[in-house]
Amino acid sequence: MIFVAAGTQDGRELAGALLAAGYPVTASVVSSYGEKLLERYPGIIINDKPLDADGLSAYIRAHGIRLFVDASHPYAANVSQNAMQACRGAGIPYIRYERQSVPIDYDNVHCVETYEDAAKEAARLGKTVFLTTGSRNLKAFTTSEALKGHTVIARILPTATVLAECEELGLTPKNIVALQGPFSEELNIALYRQYGAEVVVTKNSGEIGGTDTKLTAAKKLGLPVVMIDRPTLDYDVIAYTFEDVLGFAKKNLDGNGE
Repeated sequence: MIFVAAGTQDGRELAGALLAAGYPVTASVVSSYGEKLLERYPGIIINDKPLDADGLSAYIRAHGIRLFVDASHPYAANVSQNAMQACRGAGIPYIRYERQSVPIDYDNVHCVETYEDAAKEAARLGKTVFLTTGSRNLKAFTTSEALKGHTVIARILPTATVLAECEELGLTPKNIVALQGPFSEELNIALYRQYGAEVVVTKNSGEIGGTDTKLTAAKKLGLPVVMIDRPTLDYDVIAYTFEDVLGFAKKNLDGNGE
């Protein structure tokens, strides 16, 4: 059995590829929406419960997991750290699938390491801040002293849970763009203009996360971009293609699909 941390589009597709190759697969998701998206792969086993390092260790033992494929989001460092710790303890192989970053060819990009730093840098660069970083770290912006008196626009996934989180953080409907991406360059330009964006905050989540079109849209409008760097981790094993992950699985599971 292969365990895939599959909380992203490419993670789900990778789980499907492993399943199609004949391996039994358990895919872990972080939302009910992600679970529904996995239903397109008949026979896949879905885990929808959050698992820390101890929880992962227990799951690996209880379900006979023989290989862990970490296809979590590039910024979900805690998931990767917990997975490597659990795999080392269980003595099973671990491989990280890492989507490629988008090359930055715009000289008005300001790179920072944390969400708190991003809030401060955005406050320096403009009065209307357009967030394209998702909902998980909105609090760093809504509670930032540096952003007092600024307008914060949050583009988030249109689910009831996320909208409720935005409301709890004090964001009103006029400050929320509830749409599912990724977005084209043209739509990004239209949204930046519609909401009067003076600075865009984003992460380098790769092309599948729409980073390329966010950047090109900002560049065409001459908007500064605050880019939150990816966390730096020393992965045990890393791959950048599905083929390499499938090869790793074949090597470690003898190609038997067991």
